[in-house]
Amino acid sequence: MRGPLAGCCVIVTREHPGELASLLEARGATVIHVPLIQVVEPLDSGEALTRELDRLGEFDWLVVTSPAGAERVGAAAADEPSVRLAVVGNATADVLAGAAGRPVDLVPATQRSQTLLEELCAVAAPAQRFLVAQADRAGDTLAAGLRRAGHEVTSVVAYRTVLCTPGPAAIAGADAVLFASGSAAKAWFDALGDTVPPIVVSIGPTTSTVAEELGLKVTSTAADHSLGGLVSELERILSIRAGDGSESAASRRPQGSVGVQQSGEINPTK
Repeated sequence: MRGPLAGCCVIVTREHPGELASLLEARGATVIHVPLIQVVEPLDSGEALTRELDRLGEFDWLVVTSPAGAERVGAAAADEPSVRLAVVGNATADVLAGAAGRPVDLVPATQRSQTLLEELCAVAAPAQRFLVAQADRAGDTLAAGLRRAGHEVTSVVAYRTVLCTPGPAAIAGADAVLFASGSAAKAWFDALGDTVPPIVVSIGPTTSTVAEELGLKVTSTAADHSLGGLVSELERILSIRAGDGSESAASRRPQGSVGVQQSGEINPTK
């Protein structure tokens, strides 16, 4: 297939590659599916989440930090149109808006929990009631910050993430990897260490920070924090490396086949 990503082998780590894989393939890329995280039910089988969603109308705001969380609360949000919706990231906003059947009220300018916290504190009336639905491994930045600002916050685990452990052979020959979340970067490091393809693109600054703190060299961070923005950023990086953007991905590689690298340095395959 021809396209701006023709000949480029791209690793997608999402459990369900779906839209991201389709966007890449439409541009000519070859998708290598290497799932690193499996999303499963909370340890209580979702009882706490169901309990809080059953009384969602008592809250002023529903805050969601990932597409997986959005999938689990969208139907309840549709039933309570008076509850305002806030998310981290455009990808999460798209999922929640689709499931709830209405626009998300607040998406921060950058995909960071801290930025969402700051913007929520700027627009929310005093002493608002927040329900924060997130993963079991998520940090406490949002909830703690909202409480410090005088709001009433209920945090609930919407889902758990279970790590998968692919071997090095699964990523051999890849030109790029796309990280759509900080948890994906963590899972990559846990499974494969700092071995990465020549190009690493992240969906947003929070994801980039997590990856770099683990020693994974991020080539670029998407300006548009969505799946489409992630793919467009990969396309932009390859175009820059090609010089004029007219070469195929295969011809962009240095002399000799390029294999997987460590810490972002290109190592010719022996």
